[in-house]
Amino acid sequence: MATDAKQSRDIDPAATAQQDVQGDVLPEKLPRTIQSVERALDILEILADADGEMPLNELATSASLNTSTCHHLLATLVKRGYAGQTPRTRSYFLGPGITDLSDSRLRQFNLSEIAMPELRRLNDTTLESVHLAVLQGASLVTFAKLDSKLPIRVGSDDGMKADAAHATATGKAILAWLPEPEIARVIAHGGLKRFTDKTISTISELMEDLRLVRRNGYSLDNEEFQIGVVCVGAAIRDHAGAVIGSVSGSMPRMRADGDHLVKVKRNVQDCAARISLRFGNPKPEFVQAET
Repeated sequence: MATDAKQSRDIDPAATAQQDVQGDVLPEKLPRTIQSVERALDILEILADADGEMPLNELATSASLNTSTCHHLLATLVKRGYAGQTPRTRSYFLGPGITDLSDSRLRQFNLSEIAMPELRRLNDTTLESVHLAVLQGASLVTFAKLDSKLPIRVGSDDGMKADAAHATATGKAILAWLPEPEIARVIAHGGLKRFTDKTISTISELMEDLRLVRRNGYSLDNEEFQIGVVCVGAAIRDHAGAVIGSVSGSMPRMRADGDHLVKVKRNVQDCAARISLRFGNPKPEFVQAET
């Protein structure tokens, strides 16, 4: 009886839940993983737990790897900046890339939280859809979205914007202030994909458009990402003046003219400047009273 009780306690409830009505156990589907990635992450976690630098042999033993495999993984991590190596001792330590990732994650998390009051203000003032976006690597990522308060509103497929920095107001508001090599890197990653007949399709067109963004202080997506949708964007800067994201207002083509378009442009610039102020930017380009 004691043995039966022990066996009963050892039964995995999750396995029981996998049984179908005939009593057969359904195989649990586990996500496929890449062994080399897991090994590299193991090495980083070991370095993070270490009291100081670690020699290759000790790292290999801790990660249950042969020395050659461990060395190749470390060489990649060192090349990418996620690990470092002391020339004299040849020992390894966490690289500056880890700090950069951590800082970026913290900044991105704080960006949404800090920007939200101003995004709501923009949404309330213009009544139009509002987006907050950042450039992660070479991909445009939407961090926050508030829908229009008007009956006729625009929809958006934010998942398709990853490779649409050249075709969106949020993307162009960021690209305009990047060094040309960085612009080239972003475009090389996703290309100049055409989303509509109005999408910018050449580097020369894009560079001219970005020049206008810098001159005007705002970007414009004139049905370049979605037919029937016009968007206005502006860059958000941190305390050092670096662009860390962008904000946009989106509206149907039918409302994108006259006084309303002017109002959206002014208030999008104002929103970006107010968010920049919250990040300590000393010289916001545009702060105005709401109209």
